[in-house]
Amino acid sequence: MLHPSQGVDHRSEVSVAQYPFAVIFGCSDSRVAAEIIFDQGLGDVFVVRTAGHVLDTTVIGSIEYGVDVLGASLIVVLGHDSCGAVAAATAALTTGELPSGFVRAIVDRVIPSIVNLAGGGLGALDTLDPAALGQEHVRHTVQMLQGYSRSLADSISDGRVAIVGLEYTLADGTVHMTESLGDVEA
Repeated sequence: MLHPSQGVDHRSEVSVAQYPFAVIFGCSDSRVAAEIIFDQGLGDVFVVRTAGHVLDTTVIGSIEYGVDVLGASLIVVLGHDSCGAVAAATAALTTGELPSGFVRAIVDRVIPSIVNLAGGGLGALDTLDPAALGQEHVRHTVQMLQGYSRSLADSISDGRVAIVGLEYTLADGTVHMTESLGDVEA
């Protein structure tokens, strides 16, 4: 770990403007801090986090801001194993038990990502590897970003932006790509 871009001189430099190379949209899980995982410093990445990395209009607006205003050319959707939101959505589908309060809104936004994996019925979700459910949620989130945002879809088709879906493994700290849109090499 280099801990780049954190010194006094750099803080002074970024105090007037930011030019992140990437927008990272991830889960707000306390074990998945994007700047630490990717060893990035101040001003390097524009981070947006919600429980279960669920999308809503303010999240999409924040991601568009990172791309359209700040000039980031990469969007990372960062999921992880042992995600409580994915587990709660799976439980809701298999048992019918829904969480109370506004936590239900999170579960409601994860369910569309995993419900199609049920195949032969909702009971089939119990037999699936929880990691597969999380990876499917990451893939679905990547696709939704392109589908919901005209600005992001245009940026992808123009070759200005790529979106990648990554799955972080808590125990060993590895990251695996599950989905990509656009030219990732650019």
